[in-house]
Amino acid sequence: MSVKTIGMILIVIGVVVAVVSVAADLIGLSGATSVGFGWKQQLGTAVGVIIVLVGVWLALRKSLQKK
Repeated sequence: MSVKTIGMILIVIGVVVAVVSVAADLIGLSGATSVGFGWKQQLGTAVGVIIVLVGVWLALRKSLQKK
């Protein structure tokens, strides 16, 4: 598997993690009785964004080196 493919897979995984974290209250995953954006949602969103950024870096790294 190429580095670009791994980067694209990480982008998809990161987006899914971030979206599920943001929508946890709506889909019933939060388990919290209070309404709001809890620390677990914040952590999940941050991890998702970091995964996306690493994926973008990996996907673009080779094309940036060629220039």
